[in-house]
Amino acid sequence: MRQTSYLFTSESVSEGHPDKVCDRISDTVVDLFLAADPLSRVACETLTTTDTVVLAGETRGPSSVTPEVIEAATREAIRDIGYAQEGFHWETAKIQILLHEQSVDIAQGVDASGNKDEGAGDQGIMFGYACTETDALMPAPIHFSHQILRRMAEDRKSGAVRGLGPDSKSQVTLLYENGKPVKATNVVVSTQHDDGLTQEDVRELVLPYIHETLSGDWIDDDTVFYINPTGRFVIGGPVGDAGLTGRKIIVDTYGGAAPHGGGAFSGKDPTKVDRSAAYAARWVAKNVVAAGMAEKCTVQVSYAIGVSHPLSIFVDTYGTNQVDEAKIEKAIADIVDLTPRGIRERLALSNPIYVPSSAYGHFGREPNAQGGFSWEKLDLVDDLRSAVS
Repeated sequence: MRQTSYLFTSESVSEGHPDKVCDRISDTVVDLFLAADPLSRVACETLTTTDTVVLAGETRGPSSVTPEVIEAATREAIRDIGYAQEGFHWETAKIQILLHEQSVDIAQGVDASGNKDEGAGDQGIMFGYACTETDALMPAPIHFSHQILRRMAEDRKSGAVRGLGPDSKSQVTLLYENGKPVKATNVVVSTQHDDGLTQEDVRELVLPYIHETLSGDWIDDDTVFYINPTGRFVIGGPVGDAGLTGRKIIVDTYGGAAPHGGGAFSGKDPTKVDRSAAYAARWVAKNVVAAGMAEKCTVQVSYAIGVSHPLSIFVDTYGTNQVDEAKIEKAIADIVDLTPRGIRERLALSNPIYVPSSAYGHFGREPNAQGGFSWEKLDLVDDLRSAVS
């Protein structure tokens, strides 16, 4: 029997976390290629460490995206994040670009030709999830963890707050009663800061962001706040720890509240179903919940490399459904084209929209005017309701 009263915790990390620096650079490369040619193929992995950035992987696209263009964009990404410190400076870091042409063996399986439609870029399973815990239809712990860090970063970069550095982490623990979140029991924020600030100084800077995010009844006199619990966090970013693309996949998705297929998102063009099908699964799950069919919904899809149609579609509503799950699965299969091409075209994923998704979560964000976060739209609600009626 599932517990109805429990604690659940999720964490987030900022754009200045070493792994997120790598995600940002990898998605910068994706956007460079897609801006030059929407049919480009990119699989870019990034490593960062002290004074060094290494980019590796496979690409296929226009010759205008030269190593020099990639290096300049990489430096601009580092500058925008806020790294101009000894040991990792956007102007002086050593940048190695080891990208090469995409494998022809992979290309022949993915490309459309003759009577063959565009195939999946790899085999694998992808999950999407939505629930009614927040207005964004996201689990509350990860949603609040992201919000705290996003607001801190916005004020740091605008100059509204001074003394905070780019590298930070947050963690929110919520008490659930009868399966629903009711209050925060613990909130942790660790943030890089200027030398000379005391732990109490940092606490005074950070606490307003926690209270702003967790306003209302989420915080009470029993809520415990841990602000820089080690006492000092001056050395941060790739100087303090190496970073890699794709190492924060639970932060990127649902904070552990739902399954994850295992594939990372950043650095991959939309023919890679690790990314595009995970976006589509979130889109479908969110619309199922928004249509009132369930309070929680996980959607799983699976693919084989080179094969266009998903091998399976599975729906789990955790007993909260108002519509039979088999009917929901059939409705999804009937009204949503989950082929790689169908996903890419319906969600307009072949555009340079990925840099904003590289930090603070790929889900629960507002669709923007540039076409980003199109998978957060609630444009399937009526079709789903009609399909199960």
